[in-house]
Amino acid sequence: MNAERRNMQNLRIGVPSKGRLSELAAELLAQGGMGFRRQDRSLFARVKDIPIEITFLRTDDIPVLCAEGAIDMGITGSDIVQENEVDVQIRLKLGVGKCRLAVCVPESSSIQNVADLDGCRIASTFPRVTSAFLRQHNASVHLVKLSGSVEVMVSLGVADAIVDLVETGSTLAANQLRILTEIGQYETVVIQGNGCRFPELADRIIRRLEGVVIARSYSLLEYNIRRELLEQAEKVTPGFNSPTVNALEDPDWCAVRVMVKKKDIIEAMEKLESIGANAILETEIANCRL
Repeated sequence: MNAERRNMQNLRIGVPSKGRLSELAAELLAQGGMGFRRQDRSLFARVKDIPIEITFLRTDDIPVLCAEGAIDMGITGSDIVQENEVDVQIRLKLGVGKCRLAVCVPESSSIQNVADLDGCRIASTFPRVTSAFLRQHNASVHLVKLSGSVEVMVSLGVADAIVDLVETGSTLAANQLRILTEIGQYETVVIQGNGCRFPELADRIIRRLEGVVIARSYSLLEYNIRRELLEQAEKVTPGFNSPTVNALEDPDWCAVRVMVKKKDIIEAMEKLESIGANAILETEIANCRL
């Protein structure tokens, strides 16, 4: 089958060809029932039983190629979408790969605000976003555009400050840098081109992936509670709409099943135990529809 014919028959999703984001994309698609097998270093892979073709690309190229119609959808970083200034739709935030784009200066620097950057040299791999931000603050700088690591540029004497992605801040500390201000917060997203050839299939894909993203945020909590204490327990775990309550053989007791946000699980279990609940169990949710 030639490339043109293949292109007409399948919705094409661009995913990063390597790195941690490539692994995350493959895992996410598989959990959404869209698993695939990549043969060696092949640029394409087919999803079984669904007319979807996976295209392996450089992460930085995915927004541009999506806007140009070479792919219908893509998985990439929202920071890259903004930097490329392309006209695509962000269909879904995936809740992974979260980071901040920040202006960073040496710990010993006298620079205290963005206005103090006027006349400075700034190194960044995000020249468009950086330029737009500095224009908003009336700071005229000499921008050093780079494609690799920028943390060492201050110590090398190339720049007075940098604009870079920050996750934990450990790399900044290692290079004796501090955050002056944040430009924006970003994460991994699913994008869709305005010329997507299969909009109904695209909606179906998004719905599947939404189920995975939501499931990753919740756990299923199960516990037994005396009926006279059920109202108190429901205040702790109100559920998405309401809890599922089932009768037990002992009429004075009932079993409760409820979705709880993972970040609240431990506290909820402690509160339920203090009320009088027992047999409290947490179960992972692989996928869901709400």
